[in-house]
Amino acid sequence: QVQLVQSGGGLVQPGGSLRLSCAASGSIFRIYAMGWYRQDPGKSRELLAHITNQGTTSYTESVKGRFTIFRGNTENTAFLQMTKLKPEDTAVYYCNAVGAAVDGSSFDSWGQGTQVTVSS
Repeated sequence: QVQLVQSGGGLVQPGGSLRLSCAASGSIFRIYAMGWYRQDPGKSRELLAHITNQGTTSYTESVKGRFTIFRGNTENTAFLQMTKLKPEDTAVYYCNAVGAAVDGSSFDSWGQGTQVTVSS
């Protein structure tokens, strides 16, 4: 019902920067919050950053001061600006959105994931 499409990612050198994008589409009435996660094979998916429709943000300690989540000109888009990247940031990154569809049902949708590799 609600689809999320990600873009960005790729190979970057340690200390470099990268921006991830996420666009939601479908029968959306309202998105309550969007977030960015990352996951390595065999590990749990980790919440990195979260933003509500009111603009309130939160971050996990490992990315505070380095990563920034923000919304685009439309509430259906979100970005993750990553700076001072480290090799341990290497993972598959996913965006997520929760909200209400136009038919009154709730949704919890995920993007397809994109690989971020930090290496020289």
